[in-house]
Amino acid sequence: MLKLCDVKDASQSVWLVAPKVTIGRGSQCDLTLADASVAKLHAEILVDGEELELRNLAGSGQVMVNGKLVDDRCRLHRNDRVQLGERSLTVVDPKITRLKAAGANANVSWALRANHPAIVGRVFPVRETSVVGRSDECDLTFAMSHLSRRHARLEVREGLLFVVDLGSANGTFLNNQRVTESRVRRGDELRFDTLSFSVVGPADDIDKTTVRQAVSTPEAARQSAALTQAIDRARSRSMQSPVAQEGVLASPATQVTPMGGGRSADRGNSWIWGYALVMALAVGGYLWARSQGLV
Repeated sequence: MLKLCDVKDASQSVWLVAPKVTIGRGSQCDLTLADASVAKLHAEILVDGEELELRNLAGSGQVMVNGKLVDDRCRLHRNDRVQLGERSLTVVDPKITRLKAAGANANVSWALRANHPAIVGRVFPVRETSVVGRSDECDLTFAMSHLSRRHARLEVREGLLFVVDLGSANGTFLNNQRVTESRVRRGDELRFDTLSFSVVGPADDIDKTTVRQAVSTPEAARQSAALTQAIDRARSRSMQSPVAQEGVLASPATQVTPMGGGRSADRGNSWIWGYALVMALAVGGYLWARSQGLV
């Protein structure tokens, strides 16, 4: 089933059901448009299934369909634009509209959140190209006298948002600076004359996990130096032992173990390296605790 909707206010709408639908300023009409430019009984639409016929009841020059004057009657089709006085209506299929909106919103990453008191908080999605202005032909239409008919154009280029002023009389402003063309980032204030918006969109950089460096303190440096000295002393003692002098601690390529001296050397080396390992663990644990702020 088709529906007739006001272009600027979707709540002003009527289902196109048989046998006919009346449109006008009068309260008895099926669709009442409170506008001085609309006659009390301005038009009617005859409905026969999917067949629609628009009849002009207001006289010559009062009804247009897709920009063409209708003096008497004409056929209507889905997506046709109907102009009654200064009010613009369109014929829509709600099922198709919902499907298109769902598909489009899945790809929308940029939007404008209104700051102007009349529409504060409302969010307007930005497509790949969106024209902002006063004209009904714009993608984002705002009925404000200080806006130009085609004020500015928003463009998404490779995921980045840009604004281009279209020669507007009162200017386009980014963070209070008048611009002709500029890149726009999330959190920026974008203003068309006095109509202000906050920009909603993706961040420039993807959040990354960073590794915090260990905190270096005089105490940590002292402990590290102590560990180095302890290991050096252990090595010095092992090299001065009689067993080492006989070749037990020689370089790996020439190392030999004299008869009867292996067990003594093993016990000496085990004690020395065990001591060094305990010291290393103690100092390492202390440094880690300091880096985590635990001590």
